[in-house]
Amino acid sequence: MWADLLSRLAALDRDSELNQLFILTRLMRNAFPVRRMGALQFLIMVSTTIESLSQIEAARQSLRVEDCVLAVVDIQERLLPPIYEKERLVKNSQLLVRLAGLLSLPVVVSTQYAKGLGPTVPDILSLLPAGTNPVDKLEFGCFGNGEFCSAISVLSGRNTLLVCGMETHICVMQTVLGALNQGMKVHVAADAVSSRTKLNWRLGLERMSAAGAVMSSTEMMMYELMGKSGTSVFKEMLQHLK
Repeated sequence: MWADLLSRLAALDRDSELNQLFILTRLMRNAFPVRRMGALQFLIMVSTTIESLSQIEAARQSLRVEDCVLAVVDIQERLLPPIYEKERLVKNSQLLVRLAGLLSLPVVVSTQYAKGLGPTVPDILSLLPAGTNPVDKLEFGCFGNGEFCSAISVLSGRNTLLVCGMETHICVMQTVLGALNQGMKVHVAADAVSSRTKLNWRLGLERMSAAGAVMSSTEMMMYELMGKSGTSVFKEMLQHLK
């Protein structure tokens, strides 16, 4: 029964969420009459199913350069030393920043109270596209900061946020939730984010995934964005991937 529901929904116009909801409601009423389960339970089931379908749809769409923005969250000098597998985080964030520069992908960088916690680490700062100025904030979630929101809003037509940085369970997670609540699609490079402890890194990833973000990796993002081998971008990045 559920396979039939999903297959019929997949055939609908993907841009019409209301149409999907209407058809799904009719199908589920036939399968589970409201009088048997109660209206509230029925509505919860419909809402949960719609959210699951939205997550599936986001995960199966390939990344497109023209849709994406890279967010580099709080990779700062005084925050970095105690971070779990910090070398991995920096190396993979560098790869994403390098690729963004080659593809002319917008990069938005944040710092958390730079006066006390220091600037973005030189290994990242030196690779940022010319004219990229980190947005300093006190808010943990970047979308709680007006300057950051403005930096995103001027990038019209870009609806997908690619995320690297730290800490996974605090600023990264709250930024991801903010982006999702703004209607953006979000892909998190799980190997380019981290926390002070492995547990909080894993819990942060689980929370973001449950909220609707797509869990990815640095290489998954890179190869999706590059699309094919043989290009100048691929040849340039290959030397950093070996």
